[in-house]
Amino acid sequence: MAKANSLVWSWLSLLVIICDQITKNIATEKLLYYQSVEVVPGLNMTLVHNTGAAFSFLSQAGGWQRWFFIVLTSTISLGLVYWLYTLPRQKVWLAAALSLVLGGALGNLWDRVKLGYVIDFIDVYYQSWHWPAFNVADSCICIGAGMLIVDAIWFDRAEVTTHNKS
Repeated sequence: MAKANSLVWSWLSLLVIICDQITKNIATEKLLYYQSVEVVPGLNMTLVHNTGAAFSFLSQAGGWQRWFFIVLTSTISLGLVYWLYTLPRQKVWLAAALSLVLGGALGNLWDRVKLGYVIDFIDVYYQSWHWPAFNVADSCICIGAGMLIVDAIWFDRAEVTTHNKS
């Protein structure tokens, strides 16, 4: 019998990838490069291409960063799949967090392999200060990372406390 694990959460990763790619396709079809379209005050849709990592880190590195990020993201994604595989099925919060991070990573990896850059289009701002543009995959990575922090601080501590009472 197969070991009970949290790979059943792969549907969430797939959902993230699909939503990410659909929204990037819509942004590419409907937006002009670097032209902002206001949605509501504080939120624009602005199509940009990010050849770097988060916050355009290494975007001006000359091209080698594409392959570096492809290898790095692939390695991390394999690690996340293995972690999900070995995770007990009852670790629902942790499995959801890992699945969000995995889906986001694979959504951006798809862009980087296919296009050589990641499509970003969500532009959040306050007055003249703009947060770096991002996409659905980036959002899911951040939400998943936040959930991992909550898991590490809250749930792991609860498990240790429960285990010590036994």
